[in-house]
Amino acid sequence: MSDHKIPLAGVIGAPIAHSKSPRLHGHWLRTYGIPGHYVPLHVEPDDLETVLRTLPKMGFRGVNITIPHKVAALEIADQISDRATLIGAANTLTFRADGKIHADNTDGYGFLENLKQGAPGWKPNAGPALVLGAGGAARAVIVALMEAGAADIILTNRTRPKADELRAAFGKKVRVVDWVKAGNAVEEAATVVNTTSLGMVGAPEFRVPLDGLRPGTVVTDIVYAPLRTKLLEAADAAGCITVDGLGMLLHQGVPGFERWFGVRPEVDVNTRAAVLG
Repeated sequence: MSDHKIPLAGVIGAPIAHSKSPRLHGHWLRTYGIPGHYVPLHVEPDDLETVLRTLPKMGFRGVNITIPHKVAALEIADQISDRATLIGAANTLTFRADGKIHADNTDGYGFLENLKQGAPGWKPNAGPALVLGAGGAARAVIVALMEAGAADIILTNRTRPKADELRAAFGKKVRVVDWVKAGNAVEEAATVVNTTSLGMVGAPEFRVPLDGLRPGTVVTDIVYAPLRTKLLEAADAAGCITVDGLGMLLHQGVPGFERWFGVRPEVDVNTRAAVLG
């Protein structure tokens, strides 16, 4: 790493003040003694490309991208990873030495690493995986599950057409069920993943029937505010193996940090504590 330039990175969104990424990367910078900075950047959609083309000239090595810019960032990038192409969105940008922007998506990586850490005995081929929701996070999760070896993915969404779109995109390994039948799918699943905002602070409650949960089912929720959602509480009570959503945020940050600051960080109890404050 060059001594004459302080490495910079950040996270871009609108809004962005709520983001925990600055806490995460700030913790890693301190832990590894790296003289860099990671900053939150509120950027409106109309200004996104101008900002992204300017940041490399200011010493930025790259940025994370969050709502509402993940699709737009992919369209602006000069080079795109296969994962980002498949998912149709970018969350990690790296600025090349020649100024070109490389786009990647590490959400699926973060999801899988979180599952492996939180449920070490998890087997992707143990039975059907139920994915609740059909937004950008669901796309990343489905890609990750397929890459891990899941052969049967049940997908359900409050509006069926969005789920049908993903079925068309990902093929026969994905089967769609109506939202009103989500409770029946819970009973069938060996893995349950909530990718919706249901149950998050300020969002509607998670109301999918959960009486079909069985002991040993792996249940994870990408929501991490609150950390223990009603889905995870119900799963705990049913004897399931539960994995909270914070780890996905932590692990998805690893590849970007390594690319920008030259050190591969570890996700451990101190990392979680730092982000939770």
